[in-house]
Amino acid sequence: MSPLEYSAKPAATASGAGRRRLREALIRRALQSCALLSIATTVGIVTVLVMESLEFFVEVSPFEFLFGTKWTPLLEPRQFGVLPLVCGTFLIVFGAALIAIPVGLASAIYLAEYASDRMRSSIKPVLEILSGIPTVVYGYLALTLVTPILRFVFGPDSTSVFNAASGSIVVGIMILPMVTSLCDDALRAVPDGLRHGATALGATKFEVSTRVIVPGALSGIVASFVLALSRAIGETMAVTLAAGATPNLTLNPLESIQTMTAYIVQVSMGDTPAGGVEYKTIFAVGALLFVITLIMNLVAARVLSRFREVYE
Repeated sequence: MSPLEYSAKPAATASGAGRRRLREALIRRALQSCALLSIATTVGIVTVLVMESLEFFVEVSPFEFLFGTKWTPLLEPRQFGVLPLVCGTFLIVFGAALIAIPVGLASAIYLAEYASDRMRSSIKPVLEILSGIPTVVYGYLALTLVTPILRFVFGPDSTSVFNAASGSIVVGIMILPMVTSLCDDALRAVPDGLRHGATALGATKFEVSTRVIVPGALSGIVASFVLALSRAIGETMAVTLAAGATPNLTLNPLESIQTMTAYIVQVSMGDTPAGGVEYKTIFAVGALLFVITLIMNLVAARVLSRFREVYE
């Protein structure tokens, strides 16, 4: 090898290493920009909510807003008690949880521990199809199928055409695939050594599933519940079609109610003039909804940190 060729080879190697470092630096900058963009978006949303909500609370007492039992900001006399919206929201969430959590967890246990590969490959696509159905379809399903059944069972006099029970059922069906899929992933992530060890000690299949696998995957299961319930809290179209738009402070699931998200959509349609106190209510309700969701996630993070199991 000539001296010229020998000197050119290290130079080419150094040039290639320099290009790699440049690409890595560009990729790092791009990823950092994406992270900063998400942070800036969150800060912007929170800033808008806080600023607009403060303007609302200049005109309306926070005590009246948080503890008032009448919500009629668009009618005279105006009343700004948000409790009917909060109650309606949690009626939907609680009813949906009663359906989605036990059925979803039981389905995930079956898929992860009992189902054959053929059965699993048949059920999984069906769950994915349910996840992809538009929410407005669930709303019409509630009106045309669920509500008539409820009115037949409980009587048309005691069951409104729009009612919280119908909304809870369709929202529970809607978030069921999310609960099942995420719980299934969490259960299958538990090491097989735990299954074999429990079986070797004489545990039955059911005991292994419920006393070993489920506790071992508890952190992922809780995370799936929180994500699904957050989806239920934010659902709008299906709830509006099924449960109506009547701010009603009630615990009766057969009555018409209105959720916080449904009210925000109602005011945002353009019929309410921007800048008035009626318009600013959507920011106050949105801020309260943000705080409720944040508290749910903080509680879930606390539960996860307490029950998370680390396997080596």
